[in-house]
Amino acid sequence: MADDALDLARALIARASVTPDDAGCQKLIGERLAAAGFAVEHLRFGDVDNLWAVAGDSGPLLCFAGHTDVVPPGPLEDWSHDPFAATLDDGWLIGRGAADMKSSVAAMVCAAERFRARHPEHGGRLAFLLTSDEEGPAVDGTRAVMDWLAERGVAIDYCLVGEPSSTDTLGDTVKNGRRGSLNGHARVRGRQGHVAYPHKADNALHRLLALLADLAAHHWDDGDEFFPPTSFQVSNLEAGTGAENVIPGIAEARFNWRFNPKQDEASIRRHVEQRCVAHGIPAEAIAWRLSGAPFITREGALIDATRAAIREHAGLDTVLSTAGGTSDGRFIAPTGAQVLELGPLNDTIHQANERIVAEDVARLSDIYEDIVARLLN
Repeated sequence: MADDALDLARALIARASVTPDDAGCQKLIGERLAAAGFAVEHLRFGDVDNLWAVAGDSGPLLCFAGHTDVVPPGPLEDWSHDPFAATLDDGWLIGRGAADMKSSVAAMVCAAERFRARHPEHGGRLAFLLTSDEEGPAVDGTRAVMDWLAERGVAIDYCLVGEPSSTDTLGDTVKNGRRGSLNGHARVRGRQGHVAYPHKADNALHRLLALLADLAAHHWDDGDEFFPPTSFQVSNLEAGTGAENVIPGIAEARFNWRFNPKQDEASIRRHVEQRCVAHGIPAEAIAWRLSGAPFITREGALIDATRAAIREHAGLDTVLSTAGGTSDGRFIAPTGAQVLELGPLNDTIHQANERIVAEDVARLSDIYEDIVARLLN
């Protein structure tokens, strides 16, 4: 049993489930959960496979959430081993998804199996929400499943997301929230002309650069005890014909805000639209896309249980953090659920030779089981 979670992690990694292809991962997981007494439903939305499984009849609902899809491996020559061979080498588990996040999913499944076997009459309900669309557009995955659950009146009370949260050692960091992410795409029109006759042209790039400099210099906020200040970053800039003597008539930029709860989409857009007016740019020149709003669990039974379980099995006082990108927790937290992210080390995610310490899979599974027992027993 000690190697059960590791064996399952390797079986999942061996399936090349590059977004949105699940490659049979959820079928394997569903069969195991069904054998453990879970009612399993496979939900296909668009090109995305999702799984919802629940055990227990009533009481608080604790959900394990995660994804079975992975990012592409990239150039195979950059890997020391086949990225889908799930190689064990000198104490490491190496493969695409080892850290993000098939090991967590395997640890969750085995934790649930043990908990159900040891506590067949447990209180509350234990559930799984898995998708093959976390690394992609994230439209037909967890977001769609949450809508499906809402239509059926199902509300999640506690949610553990298996994202790789740890920094230096397993359990040292838990994500209790994430910043929001707002994307903007500006397309500014001017009038193309010869650089020797600027009065006959309207340099679109000059106006766009002035706006971007304005936004980059703006102090958005100071953050709070859990969140850093809101940040603005320009990620792409394009203008010109390639010729040195042509004033560009069109200039484009893409940019992003990572924002804390002191901001929202509306407040950021209002400020940007005001600055657009100041620089002679129509507000409609900017197209917007909200990737997710900020969310946080500041206190509660889930944090208490997670701290206690990590202290018991890892001997650590874990740190709460909101750093990093966003996660599917952004679709679950707005329903009122307490949400935490707990998983293995994240230092190699999305890289060649993605890896974790092999023994951490079983250790993580023990921590998960302990959390469930504290909340549902």
